[in-house]
Amino acid sequence: MPATYDDHPVFSVSELAREARLIIEERFNSIWVEGEISNFRRPGSGHWYFTLKDADAQIRCAMFGSRNRAVRFAPADGTQVVVRGRVSLYEPRGDFQIIAEHMEQAGEGALRAAFEALKAKLADEGLFAEERKQPMPDQPGHLVIISSASGAALHDVLNVIQRRFPVMAVTLLPVSVQGAEAEQQILAALAKAPMFDPDIVLLTRGGGSLEDLWTFNLESVARAVAACPVPTVVAVGHQTDFTIAEFAADLRASTPSAAAELISPDAHELYAYVAQLQERLVRDLLGEMRLRGEIVQRYRAQLIDPRQRVAQSMQRADDLEERLRLALRHTLEHAHTRMSGLARSLRAFRPEPLIRRHQRRLQETGTALARTMRRRLSKRHEKLLSGARTLNAVSPLYTLQRGYAVLTDGADGGAGAPITSISATRAGATLTAHLRDGSLRLNVEATNSDTGFIEAADVESPG
Repeated sequence: MPATYDDHPVFSVSELAREARLIIEERFNSIWVEGEISNFRRPGSGHWYFTLKDADAQIRCAMFGSRNRAVRFAPADGTQVVVRGRVSLYEPRGDFQIIAEHMEQAGEGALRAAFEALKAKLADEGLFAEERKQPMPDQPGHLVIISSASGAALHDVLNVIQRRFPVMAVTLLPVSVQGAEAEQQILAALAKAPMFDPDIVLLTRGGGSLEDLWTFNLESVARAVAACPVPTVVAVGHQTDFTIAEFAADLRASTPSAAAELISPDAHELYAYVAQLQERLVRDLLGEMRLRGEIVQRYRAQLIDPRQRVAQSMQRADDLEERLRLALRHTLEHAHTRMSGLARSLRAFRPEPLIRRHQRRLQETGTALARTMRRRLSKRHEKLLSGARTLNAVSPLYTLQRGYAVLTDGADGGAGAPITSISATRAGATLTAHLRDGSLRLNVEATNSDTGFIEAADVESPG
């Protein structure tokens, strides 16, 4: 806690520096800063100390050895870089500084984004799929190298091949591996390489920054590598360097030397293998000769007088003839027995009895059906007659036949309401009387409820 003076907190210098550092580190925990390197120092501890500046300001930076080992280029004064880190305060001097955790050359972030976008695009097309990659030959006799003629990568490859497999022929197609002319020269070399009838094509160069290696991240170069009809190996830079061309190649090597190790068989191992094969061949030949000698001796012991062999052959021929005759007789007898059995089975399964049986069943079924139909028709006829008699018994027409009439109101002769009671009409009303053979229109003169009679006059037939 700071002391107080006139009720105001009083900080010591170290307390103020510590509080300022905590506030700064909490506020700027992870930031990206772009600027130009100046006053770059690399003491024996392996840490880097430098200043980042622009036209108007500068800030001290420190990058410790555990972090700067991952930087893929050599920073120097004047290099334009992008640094990711946290802002802090160096308390002993009160210096405002950046503790850098990552550094890349300015513009490398855009290149890295383009790299990832092209990598994803070609991967989606299947250009990197393992099933399309060609296998490497076990003992290549001719290697075409596409590389810079003055680069260390070519020197490393040739040294490894000379040490491991000096009998392999090597053809160099010199190209620029970076710069404006590199793309076209590499594409031309990849198109020309199959004309030399090589067993393997190696495209290689040494390490460098992402910008230095960018030719090997071009889509045209990656597609040319994938389209090469000869098994192609790509080895670019150091073990941590990856390029699009390496993903498209049939085989990727971490370094040029590692590529040479993968391509060239070990001559000493081949010599030992050949000596082993030679020893095995001699051993097998000697064993085969002994076996053949034993066979010759066995055949020699089996040699007999030709006349005796002829006699034995004639006797064997007679024996075979007799066995053949017996076999034929047995075969014929077996075939005759089987044919007889089949004939009996065929007779047992002749269709005529079955057809006759089904015909009788069909005839019986037809007769039964006709009898059932007649019985049902008779029952239906009787039911119809009974219904007709019942209907006639309740029908008003039957009542009319016996001399009765049905009265309805209205004079139009239509189907008016039936008159069943004197209260349903009155004097002066017009009624219609329905008889057996027609109808009469009646005018009611009076009603008599005691007798239940309706006196009618002006009788007129409507039709």
